[in-house]
Amino acid sequence: MSRLSAPNATDDLSRLAAEVLADRGSAPPGELAALLEDPPRVTPSSLVFVTEQPSMLGMSAAQLSFLRPEPAAVAEPAAADDDEIPELFCPGPVRDNPELGEEVNERMVEWAEQVGIYEGRSEHLRSCGFGRLIMLTHPGTDDADRLLAATKVVVAEWAADDYYLDEEEVGADPRRTAARFGILYGVVDPVPLPHRYEHELRRHIEEDPIALAFRSGMEHLARYTSVTQMARFQHQMSILFTTLDQNASWRVTGERPPVWEYLMHRHHNSYLPPMILIDAVAGYELPPQEFYDPRVREAFSMAGMAAVLLNDLHSMSKEADDDLSLPIALMEQEGCTRRQAAKRTVEIHNELMKRFVAEAAALSLVGSPMLRRFFAETWAWCGGSREWHATSRRYHADKAEVA
Repeated sequence: MSRLSAPNATDDLSRLAAEVLADRGSAPPGELAALLEDPPRVTPSSLVFVTEQPSMLGMSAAQLSFLRPEPAAVAEPAAADDDEIPELFCPGPVRDNPELGEEVNERMVEWAEQVGIYEGRSEHLRSCGFGRLIMLTHPGTDDADRLLAATKVVVAEWAADDYYLDEEEVGADPRRTAARFGILYGVVDPVPLPHRYEHELRRHIEEDPIALAFRSGMEHLARYTSVTQMARFQHQMSILFTTLDQNASWRVTGERPPVWEYLMHRHHNSYLPPMILIDAVAGYELPPQEFYDPRVREAFSMAGMAAVLLNDLHSMSKEADDDLSLPIALMEQEGCTRRQAAKRTVEIHNELMKRFVAEAAALSLVGSPMLRRFFAETWAWCGGSREWHATSRRYHADKAEVA
């Protein structure tokens, strides 16, 4: 048995990860506005959005008095004699409505049975609580159908990872991952084949539960997205599929990337696909000229990467030896112990989250009210995700409650 999967170390790390996520005694507030100061210490950004809406320009500090934190120091590798895990800079959930989460979850399980994903494993899927995840991360709406639309595509994403890359018992084969995702993207962004071959693609979709789940989920999602919101989701999925192909190549070749390369991978293989639906689920649209502005995109991407590093921390104890997480990369590439790797992961997460808050503060001063709302709901998404990772039976098989 490898040193990465030794039972005692695995159990210790699992407990450690649970403690880090569950301890919210000094967590920052779920409402981003609660981090503000009066008077503000924000330096107005030099960014000016190109827009035809004058109301989006020149937002004064009085309209939104964001606190800009001091620039985060670059974290150094953990010292051998200093293994204390820092507090997690991440809020708890803004809204926790168990009844709403259960309704969305039950409807999701029913849909999953219809399309055929996780066949024979409905109870396991139910216990993971993906409906609860979306309820926690999208407090901007109480509409169960909107939440269900987002839940379907999120579960389809997770299922694609399981079926095509991770779980051999359901047919995953890293040698075939790229070819499978290539076809799947033709479902996410539908390909207009010549008439002679259309029926073959339709047959493939009907016979492949993952393709059918995506087609069904995106048809539901289309009820609540504008053309541009759907296009940005499709674009983000193409990025995700490419990085999952990258992961598969590492498994096939046995290559272990350096930490900087793994972090680049995690920047793209992050939680941006579900997070990109924040405004659509809440019923508004962040204008494209703001959403795609490089500084907005950078801030949003830092939050997405930080959020997925909590997944790395929590799933580290159950990864296969040929899989990767940031803690594993740190152990292999920088010689960290498990505890040092967990500490370093939290430090990197905190650096990213503090940079997100700083950039959100500056950008909100010159952005639209929708941009301020989008950043606030991004912060709330991270808090809801933290709660789900701390309670979901996907990571806590011994939990008595279904989360």
